[in-house]
Amino acid sequence: MADFGADTETFRTDVREWLAANFPASLRGMTPAGEGPEATSPDREAWRIAMGSKGWGTPTWPKAYGGGGLSRAEAKVLAEEMAAAGAYNPIGGMGVIMFGPTLLEYGNEAQKQRHIPPIVRGELRWCQGFSEPGAGSDLASLQTRAEDRGDHYLVNGQKIWTSGAQYADWCFCLVRTDTSKKHEGISFLLIDMKGGGVEPRPIRLINDTAPFCETFFTDVKVPKENLMGPLNGGWTIAKRLLQHERQGISGANGGPGPGAVPGPPLKDLAKAYVGVEADGRLADPDLRRRLTDHLMEERAFQLTGRRAADENRSNSGPNAASSILKNVGSKVRQEKAELSVEVLGNNGVGWDGPGFSDDETGTIKAMLRTKSGTIAGGSWEVQLNIISKRILGLPEATQKG
Repeated sequence: MADFGADTETFRTDVREWLAANFPASLRGMTPAGEGPEATSPDREAWRIAMGSKGWGTPTWPKAYGGGGLSRAEAKVLAEEMAAAGAYNPIGGMGVIMFGPTLLEYGNEAQKQRHIPPIVRGELRWCQGFSEPGAGSDLASLQTRAEDRGDHYLVNGQKIWTSGAQYADWCFCLVRTDTSKKHEGISFLLIDMKGGGVEPRPIRLINDTAPFCETFFTDVKVPKENLMGPLNGGWTIAKRLLQHERQGISGANGGPGPGAVPGPPLKDLAKAYVGVEADGRLADPDLRRRLTDHLMEERAFQLTGRRAADENRSNSGPNAASSILKNVGSKVRQEKAELSVEVLGNNGVGWDGPGFSDDETGTIKAMLRTKSGTIAGGSWEVQLNIISKRILGLPEATQKG
């Protein structure tokens, strides 16, 4: 536990007292719920309202917009005391991880006053309208059009892989406003998902979930005040937002990342399913070695993520190093899921029905979900290009012939 001096220790006492009075005991040790109406309960809702009203779901965001306004030291104390109480942060999603920090940096005052407080309180969901069927890794090839119609833009086009679009209230969206230029012809629009003309169609994945959607925009009217940043200046904003996204996907912010394995810690799972020797060591020496290697790598990644988070708060947020965290985090998560399935043996290949627990069937589905981690938010190869150019300073390859 960190020691930050008398003033911060007084804050620690206040946090403990507040948590004791406001955190429902029934939620102790639980994780944030998923998306959709089935993911709520009275206690979860009460906890969201309490944290949102306090601003502690976004502890270092400005108090002027409803955030906690805490210092780095105070935010660390809050995280420590929540962990000790078994409390999770109920304020999350793309609004917190990706859009909110970008809005604070690039939005105008009216946009901040309108959109930040509901994000802080966890009242609205946001989704991301970036990728298109013909614009994935080459995102700047996007073709969704926003035509200037005087007092509004008229948006037509299609997005894909829009996470949670079927539940979202708003979408931060890249649109083409100039067809004569590629990167310099893209703008950043805020689109009301309930305003008419927006149709999300869920995509069923191999793990039998539908977190992503195809999203169709047909003659969607978007008020001019929903343009964030300058006209045709959306690419700069998008690049900044993608740094936040990559760090969020990596799990370096403390979140589980996509494809988190349910159930007990991996080492406990291995002891329960594989067995132990008389001295308490895992019975399978090869698995023991590989499991030890994984746990060391996972711990090193967690510590690196904490250091990066501290540096982000003291500077101007994530940078190109988020590409390293994204690649490493996705690989660590894939390895953990694959080891978990191996540990379960025959119990790790069940899909549903009698004979398999929810954690067992959840593990194989989580393993399949982790496969997307090296693609989502910019593929493994895209991140390597960013690392080589922005961090290592290597020259771009030139084509001969």
